[in-house]
Amino acid sequence: MALVANRRSVMTLFSSATDSQSHRVRLVFAEKGITVEVVDVDGNNKPEDLIDINPYNSVPTLVDRELVLYDPRTIMEYLDERFPHPPLMPVDPVSRARTRLALYRIEKDWYEQLPALESRNEKLCTKARKILRDSLASGAEVFGAKPYFLSDEFSLVDATIIPVLWRLKSFHIELPRQAKPVMQYAERMFARESFQASLSEAEREMME
Repeated sequence: MALVANRRSVMTLFSSATDSQSHRVRLVFAEKGITVEVVDVDGNNKPEDLIDINPYNSVPTLVDRELVLYDPRTIMEYLDERFPHPPLMPVDPVSRARTRLALYRIEKDWYEQLPALESRNEKLCTKARKILRDSLASGAEVFGAKPYFLSDEFSLVDATIIPVLWRLKSFHIELPRQAKPVMQYAERMFARESFQASLSEAEREMME
């Protein structure tokens, strides 16, 4: 594994052009202005390097010299610690713990619906659409409380939420009227230069 990693002189991110987990990692790279070589991975024809270094053969996978990481949140926190400006996690332990709990809930409540939404099983899609739509609508007021999600600064929580909101149209999810704060938040985040820089061509087409 080390030999494969050491062949690379700059950080390399194995990423899928449509995968939301890859997108949230690419967004952190863009937000921090970190130089990275992005390797687009075709799910049906994965590169040998990825198979060699990641036992789960999954994306996103980050290679930073001898270090190989393949859990999205681990990658994001590593990037935030290695490149501390701008900081995307709070400094104090209590706030950091609350941020991690927010990330956990987003992953459990929203990200776990995405495989069903990306499947061709209409029964699964219908159920997942309702769960995601209702969850976003029920928490709509939180999105309007501060400029970013429960924060005055952009954080890893925002980087995790935005890829989900960007995909709502492609998932045929229309939020109810009471979820207006969610869509206002989404419009602000979509307009950010870093977000636009994070998009793959396939992701741009999701809004067409």
